[in-house]
Amino acid sequence: QVQLVESGGGSVQAGGSLRLSCTTSQFTYNHYCMAWFRQVPGKEREGVAGRDSLGKLNYADSVKGRFTISQDNAKNTLYLQMSNLKPEDTAMYFCAADPSYMDGLAPAPLWTYWGQGTQVTVSS
Repeated sequence: QVQLVESGGGSVQAGGSLRLSCTTSQFTYNHYCMAWFRQVPGKEREGVAGRDSLGKLNYADSVKGRFTISQDNAKNTLYLQMSNLKPEDTAMYFCAADPSYMDGLAPAPLWTYWGQGTQVTVSS
């Protein structure tokens, strides 16, 4: 029943910006933990930023200061605003959600629901 729809991926030059969107149901948006993950071929899916069970926003050290989660309650949408993008940010980005009480940077295996992903490519 939980559906997550990502959008906003694309190709940008290093130093550029991009905003990803994850839209879900009102219930999921208001009651579930939500997060952004990314994955490149040959590497594990890693947490980028997330909203924990108390609403706290957490960021991975690699993106802290560059990426920001914003929220539009009217649209049930979680955004990932990415600035000063680097080539190493290139990955498939996934939106995740889970009803459990946990940290927004909890490991990928703990998250129950996933979107289809949106590709982000940063050229040098």
